[in-house]
Parts: sequence; structure tokens; C-alpha cells
Amino acid sequence: MPPEISGFAFPNDVHVWWSLMIVMYPYITGFVAGAFIVTSLFHLFGRTEFKPIARLAMATSFSFLLVASMPLQLHLGHPERGPLVMITPHFTSAMAGFGILYSGYLLILLLEVWFVWRPEIVLRARRSRGPKRAFYAALALGTYDIGPEALEVDHGAITLLAGIGLPAACMLHGYVGFIFGAIKANPWWSTPLMPVIFLCSAAVSGIALLMVLYQVVSKLRGGEPDQPCVSALARWLWFFLILTITLELLEIIVMAYERSESWLIISELLTTRLEFSYVTMQLIVGGLIPLILLAVVVLMNRYLHERVRNTLSTVAALLCLVQVFSMRWNIVVGGQLLSKSLRGLRAPYEPELFGREGVLMAIALLVAPFVILWIFDRVLGIDPPEKTGAASPAEPPADVPARVRSA
Repeated sequence: MPPEISGFAFPNDVHVWWSLMIVMYPYITGFVAGAFIVTSLFHLFGRTEFKPIARLAMATSFSFLLVASMPLQLHLGHPERGPLVMITPHFTSAMAGFGILYSGYLLILLLEVWFVWRPEIVLRARRSRGPKRAFYAALALGTYDIGPEALEVDHGAITLLAGIGLPAACMLHGYVGFIFGAIKANPWWSTPLMPVIFLCSAAVSGIALLMVLYQVVSKLRGGEPDQPCVSALARWLWFFLILTITLELLEIIVMAYERSESWLIISELLTTRLEFSYVTMQLIVGGLIPLILLAVVVLMNRYLHERVRNTLSTVAALLCLVQVFSMRWNIVVGGQLLSKSLRGLRAPYEPELFGREGVLMAIALLVAPFVILWIFDRVLGIDPPEKTGAASPAEPPADVPARVRSA
């Protein structure tokens, strides 16, 4: 038996079959759900402090959604069969649930993006010439009315779609936790808390990503981030981080208190194979430190200088991104390090550098949504309506007809 395998393990326990790509899948879909939660807070619940970031949040959710299925495609032995899950739904299969949820949420998000950016599309179609005008005219789908009544209809459609899209986004990512939680043969995965933990950590990752993106975009635009928006993001990030860490610790505390036969091998897993990724990175670096930083930002908000507040919030957000990735790694890879005998541990998993499931491919998957977001910004713009000169469906101005005539 290889020395890196401890205890009793079966011969087929040597390899880890769910690789880095299966870690990247829930990590990327977490950004989709988390970013959509932020945009829904504005469009659905009327939290006006998120107005400066609402369009950025929706564009970010859309960009990451387009890449969300790529890790699964790269992991498949026959990637050409991947699209079949979209067109051949199987309502009794947990794995096939991805096709139903992904397709439904993609349709909802596409419609909401179109309604939110429709005034911008119409104005660009009127101001452009040649092929560019034909492109925006095609995006407008033949509807050029952006008067007050039309914008009121758009606003109602956006609210309705946000009401449908929010549970759809939560289901899309909660389903990932359900996949792992429903595997009864693995005690590290089989817990009803798994979908809830995945969903809360998705909110953490999405809000943390938007926190960093908003700071970067504001600097690139040559301006300063809106401080009420930054403070609101910090409060919600702190809230969801508290929920996530609490649930993760409760899960371990319950296992330790019950001291079932599986706890003997799980405790060994946490103190040996996952000591660095779980204890150091997930709980301390990605959990405790940002928890303290965000507590300082939220509780001492009025006493902190603007630059100090932004710096602490950004550092905490970056550490939260590390925390969520560590959590995904510890769940996906860590759960596979348990031998099916529950009396031994497999060899540690080390991802390859090259190849379709390697580290470089994972980095490319993380970069791809930002490229899509940049293209989205070039085509439609992600700035708030008052900066672009377009009418906002959420707040239709009275002077829209005059503005359209002057355009």
C-alpha cells in the first residue's frame, strides 16, 4: 500500500475522480446566485442604496452564468453529450436537474437584462449609424417606445422577473448542495444543512466579488465608489458571512457531539489531510479575519475615514473569496479523501497544472466571465442610467419624449 494512504482503503479508493473542475462549478455558480441577490435587493425590495451597483450586479450574474456550465463540460469524458441535459430533461434525476434549473434561470435572466437595458438599446439604435445601428435595432426587437408608460411596463416586468429569478437563482445553487447532501454513503456530505450552507456561501462570494469589482470599476472610471453603497455591501456581506460560518461550525459540532462511527475518520480527515485548507484557510484566514474586519467597518462606520473603510471592506471581501473557494475544495475534494471503508484516507489530491482539468484551465474559467463583462460594458454599458443618459425603467423620468426627439 502506498505510504500516503492511511488506514484501511479499498483498491478503487486510490484516485479522486471529481477533480478541480467540480470545485470550480459550485464556485462559479455561487457568483451567479450571490450577484443576483444584490440586484434583486434593488429591483425587487427597493433598497435604493444598491442603485449604483444594481446594473453591475446583473451584468456580473449574467457573465458568470454563461461560463457556469463550462467546468462540467471540461470534466465530461464526452463533452459533446453535455448539451443533452438541456434538451432531454429527466425529472427524477438529481444530475439532470441542472439542465432544467440552468435553462430556466438563463431565460429569466436574459429577459430581465433586456428589460433593464431596453432604454439604453433604443437610444443607441437612434444615435448609431450603419451596421452598429442595425445591431442595436435587432436588440430592440422592434420596440422603440421609451415613454413614461412604456417604462412603467418595463419596471413591472423587471419586478416580476426579479421575483421569479431570485428563487430560481437560489435553487440553481442550492441544487449543488443537494447533489452532495443526497449522497448517503459519504458522511462528510450527507447532511440536510448542505444546500443551506452552499446557498449562504454563494451569497458571501457574490457580494464579496461585487465589493471588489465596484471598487476596481470606480477607480478605472476615475471616480470614487458611493459610500452608502459600500457600507450596505459590507453590512450584507457581514450578515451572510456570520450565517455561513455559524452553519459550517454547527455542522462539525453536531458531528463531534454525536460521535458516530464516521466521526472517527472525519476528525482524522480534518486534522491531517484538510488541516491547512479547512482550519487555516477556511476558518481562520477566510472566516475569522474578514469577520473581524467587517465588524470594524459595520460597527465603527461613522468613525472611519472613507479610504480606511474602503480598504478594510476590500481586504475582507478578498478573504471571503478565499473562504468560499476553500469551502468548495474541502467539500468536493475532502469528501473524496474518505475511503469507502470509513476506516482509512486516500492520498492527498494535487491538481495538474496543464490539461483540461488543470490549474491553468481553472484560471482561464475565472478570467472568462470578466472578459464577457468587459464586452457587455462595451456593448451596453454597466454604469447607472444617470451616467449614461438613458432612461431608467425603475424610475421613468417625465422628459423622456423630449430626450428621444433630441437624440
